[in-house]
Amino acid sequence: MFPSTSPDTGRDPWADGAPDGPAGPAGGPAPGPRPAPDDDTGSRRERGPRRFRKGGAPRRSEDDDVEPDEEPIEPVEVHRPLSLTVAGFAALLGVGLVLGAQTAGPGHRLPFAVIVFGVQLLFVLAWTMAMRPPALLLVALTSGVVAAAADVAAVQTDVAGLAPLGFVALGGFLLGVLGQLVRRVDRVRVTDSLGTTLLIVVGVVAFATLITLSRIPAGTQAITVCLVATGVALTVARLTDAVLAWPRLAPQVPRGAAGVVVGAMAGTLTSALLGSYLVGFTPTSAALIGLVTAATAVLADLAVGYAEAGRLMAGEPPTMWIARHMQGPLGGFALAAPAAYAMCVLFL
Repeated sequence: MFPSTSPDTGRDPWADGAPDGPAGPAGGPAPGPRPAPDDDTGSRRERGPRRFRKGGAPRRSEDDDVEPDEEPIEPVEVHRPLSLTVAGFAALLGVGLVLGAQTAGPGHRLPFAVIVFGVQLLFVLAWTMAMRPPALLLVALTSGVVAAAADVAAVQTDVAGLAPLGFVALGGFLLGVLGQLVRRVDRVRVTDSLGTTLLIVVGVVAFATLITLSRIPAGTQAITVCLVATGVALTVARLTDAVLAWPRLAPQVPRGAAGVVVGAMAGTLTSALLGSYLVGFTPTSAALIGLVTAATAVLADLAVGYAEAGRLMAGEPPTMWIARHMQGPLGGFALAAPAAYAMCVLFL
């Protein structure tokens, strides 16, 4: 015979020590199953929203990560002899181009073209060694051929203009890219070299705009004003860095804002003084084109310093000493040349 009552009869439903109370509906709904404790002993229970203290800030929990303070970056040392050397190179480069422009005349532009070609070769050497494209020798040879072709086009064309130079630059860029695509070793890094090849090819073609500028009316005077302003701006900027490289624009770049500003102002003042003596210029017009070219050259020189600092921070080995310090002034003159052409065409 089975017992007439259940085995659980008389057993307390609150056997776990819960408070006594009626088990029926009067005591409220029956308690549901309790959630199982977290098996991971190292985890914390979920908490509700933090209560703010009277001070206003929430109480910091013990497991909040404390962010370590960033270590200050020590600025790169500015080498005064090096700044003086770069300033001297910028001055010599400006004097050579200005004196070469004075030799140009109707039907007699070959000496100036030879001087420009020499500067273009320096540009190719410095920029290829500094930026190190995958096919360095191929890019250097292509850029040299483009420089010669651009000079010939600037001298031999019937009408002085930038269209022949643009075609030469486009052809040289395509030739450099195709030459790297043919080589299996350089094909993988061809995308990395597109910017480098374009910069070098456009740079050498930009110098050829000086030859084209010498063929238009008032072009030689414009070259004198612009290149003197550029040379003075670059030289004064580097000299100021040798004396007072402050305030530092970036800890990794050994340049100061004072040099950039003082250099651009000195170049503008020099061009205004030249404009009062040259035929076809006024101090105002000369100061305007001098300001544009001087500021362009100084900013290009500064950008080269930032690019070199970025390569060093990326872990790339430093480039040839003389190449990376020639790169800034050469880049400044390369960018100032088309700026001088544009200002002469627009305002003279």
